[in-house]
Amino acid sequence: MRVCILGSGLTALTLAKALVNQNIFVDIIALNEKINIKNSRTIGISKSNYEYLDKNIIKIEKIIWKLKKIEIYIENLKKEKILNFENNKNQLFSIIKNHQIYEALNKSLNKNKYYKKIKYEKKLIKLDKYNLIVNTDFNSVFTKKYFNKKIEKTYNSFAYTTVIDHDITLNDVAIQIFTKIGPLAFLPLSKNKTSIVYSIYGSKNLSREKIIKLINQYNPKYKIKKIEKIEHFKLKSFALRSYYHKNILAFGELLHRIHPFAGQGFNMTIRDINSLVNIIKEKIDLGLPIDSSVNDEFEKKIKHKNYIFSNGIDLIQEFFNFERKFDNTILSKSVKLLGRNTSINKMFTKIADKGINF
Repeated sequence: MRVCILGSGLTALTLAKALVNQNIFVDIIALNEKINIKNSRTIGISKSNYEYLDKNIIKIEKIIWKLKKIEIYIENLKKEKILNFENNKNQLFSIIKNHQIYEALNKSLNKNKYYKKIKYEKKLIKLDKYNLIVNTDFNSVFTKKYFNKKIEKTYNSFAYTTVIDHDITLNDVAIQIFTKIGPLAFLPLSKNKTSIVYSIYGSKNLSREKIIKLINQYNPKYKIKKIEKIEHFKLKSFALRSYYHKNILAFGELLHRIHPFAGQGFNMTIRDINSLVNIIKEKIDLGLPIDSSVNDEFEKKIKHKNYIFSNGIDLIQEFFNFERKFDNTILSKSVKLLGRNTSINKMFTKIADKGINF
């Protein structure tokens, strides 16, 4: 069996590693031989996804930072904590720098006999050569031809990301503050480094000085020594209407992109990888062909879950945006009361960890 993956970003490498671990031949075809992974970008990995990655794809124990608690505050309530998710015995969530996991995957794949990276040329992409073609590349010919119909939303916001160096502290609590201009996340990376993601409504190319002033204004506890380079990108969400065309499957951020405030984008992709690999394994075990039926089964199994989960994230974002616009605290006080209910709190934590399961 041979699979072609278009693109060479983090999603492509993670899926490739999952497949070669099952002794499946994988060719990666990339427009760009080198991917620029920004040092300021980080990803959050839920506990169940960390366990899946570490057991089935690649060991990441040494490059993650484990968090035991997530605290959520809102400025309308004078920065009062409204929700609290914690697990004192084990990690609740983990944070990792994008470039670290990318480099680990790249290094591991280059040593694997089932893996090959091919420089992009149109003549090399022959549909009949591969059982499956998985497209993660926004610029591929297949994206423009088959995967351009989507449900899309623009937030009129930009996300600003950086990493702060600070004095050593017990740093195992992630903090999310819903400020009057947008959600601000402090995501620990080590005892003396913390990643920051600030999604600011109506912003565009704010100066470094302005962002630093805002970070200092909402800084919950850190004695900051240095603020690294600040990157920014426009925020939008979307979901593809159709996941595949024949044996070509759209994947990763090409399938779904969500608001980053909840740190769930890559978690959705990991769950998709788990489902896709399981479908392929089951067919191999039963002696069934690996063809477009894999894509059909994947879409039927995953599409509705991803849609519900994505809309749930968007609803939360709109919930706090509504309060911001009308300077109202009734909704936040209601959430705070709900959060005190142990059963509801556990349900929220389980969904954040494992997604929608039914």
